[in-house]
Amino acid sequence: MVARALTRVIERMSDAADRCGRDPGSVTLVAVTKGQSVDTILEAYQFGHRDFGENRAAELAEKAPQLPDDIRWHFIGSLQTRQVKLARPETQLLHSLDRIRLINRWADTPNPPPALLQVNIAEEPQKHGATVGDLGELLGRIQETEIDCRGLMCIPPLVQHAEENRHWFAALRALRDELLPDHPGLVELSMGMTDDYEVAIEEGATLIRVGRAIFGAPGQNEDS
Repeated sequence: MVARALTRVIERMSDAADRCGRDPGSVTLVAVTKGQSVDTILEAYQFGHRDFGENRAAELAEKAPQLPDDIRWHFIGSLQTRQVKLARPETQLLHSLDRIRLINRWADTPNPPPALLQVNIAEEPQKHGATVGDLGELLGRIQETEIDCRGLMCIPPLVQHAEENRHWFAALRALRDELLPDHPGLVELSMGMTDDYEVAIEEGATLIRVGRAIFGAPGQNEDS
């Protein structure tokens, strides 16, 4: 079942990339495993998948040691500074760097893993993420540390139709492009989930975070 679902997602990813003239290999599928058992994750692993995402530090710390060590773990949820010690040992890419305190705490760990800056692109008060106006300060602080900041991440508004989020994805891409001359390392765009990842790919996503389309309906799993 998981293999069939993964195959379908990969096919749709490829179709979306073809529509906009992109190499399908330029997009990484992060399979979101929130609430999923080790056995279910192993199904995806045995199919050949290696990039998985967790958004709870305790869950990542519990599951990762039970799974093969060549899995590339992405931490995609909001991370409290006191949880860094749980998330850090397994995380290979942090998607949710969004404030000075977290930058400082992440930088304090030995050889901090690379990270993405999470941007609250629609400025929704209930969501985490830096404002566009905060990015200059955050990037300045990151440059003073050993953190390799590789790009931007966003979680756009919940909408009924994927097309409604196209302009938010385009806005994140435009923001990344605006920052690139001064910050050439910002090449990644983590955007797009189960309901809108094809639109995100068409707008330049290099990482998509998909859970429900792979592992089941809401209640069994949720995207980031």
